[in-house]
Amino acid sequence: MDLKTLHDVSELSDPIERALVLSRLMAEEQELVAEAAKMRRQAIAEARDSGMSLEDIGSRLGVSPGRISQMRKGPAARAPEGPAVRAPRVLVRRALPTDPAVRASASLFLAEAERQGVTPGRRMLYVGPEPAGEHVAACLRVEPGAEVIARRKMMTADGIPVRVATSYFRADLFGGTRLAEPGFVEPSLQSALIALGHTFGHAEENLTARPPTSFEYETLELEPGEWVVQVLRASYSDEDTPVHVLETICAANRHVFPIGQVSGHDEF
Repeated sequence: MDLKTLHDVSELSDPIERALVLSRLMAEEQELVAEAAKMRRQAIAEARDSGMSLEDIGSRLGVSPGRISQMRKGPAARAPEGPAVRAPRVLVRRALPTDPAVRASASLFLAEAERQGVTPGRRMLYVGPEPAGEHVAACLRVEPGAEVIARRKMMTADGIPVRVATSYFRADLFGGTRLAEPGFVEPSLQSALIALGHTFGHAEENLTARPPTSFEYETLELEPGEWVVQVLRASYSDEDTPVHVLETICAANRHVFPIGQVSGHDEF
């Protein structure tokens, strides 16, 4: 996919046809990332067979020898057997449920990182339409594959990637608003939702541990055999309208998940 292709698609007069073509291109792009990662592993293997060391390859590619080892092995299909043999590169916290004071801040991750004494960073990866997966569609109460607005960003702690977080919004409610525009929403996503007339009612959070997709493995620079933890938070207005679904993919070995208790009811 390139800018010319996107320009050609934007010229399609039928909006449904345009959305279908864009959905197909986005799916192909994910497949391309996985295939490119496979081809890169083959290229590194050829370089090793020719006698190059991991240090030499890393120097040429501008990455560490440890990262070259990860690239060679690719994502693991199963959980690692036994305990990890080395300490995680960084350890951050992701509270469950989210502290309301943190949730109301300009950035959940920046506020968490400030409390923990790590240097945070964040980078927007994608803003635009994409087809809803089954779990997101169920939370937003739309059909699987329906077009939704996605805002995907990566977070780092002390320069190390730790999370990929994607906010999903219904296109019929938020298409044409600043939530569909590139870049970070200022001063915060929460203030933008309130300005659009939505008052928070309730939220549900679900946690799932699983092997990473190829995209997650590459983006988070995971160790071979490392899993991810998916935190899915669905937020609804006081009128029970699905307003915001946040899917956070956490590098499992780089996180601690403190579990909050109802005040006065904590037990051993």
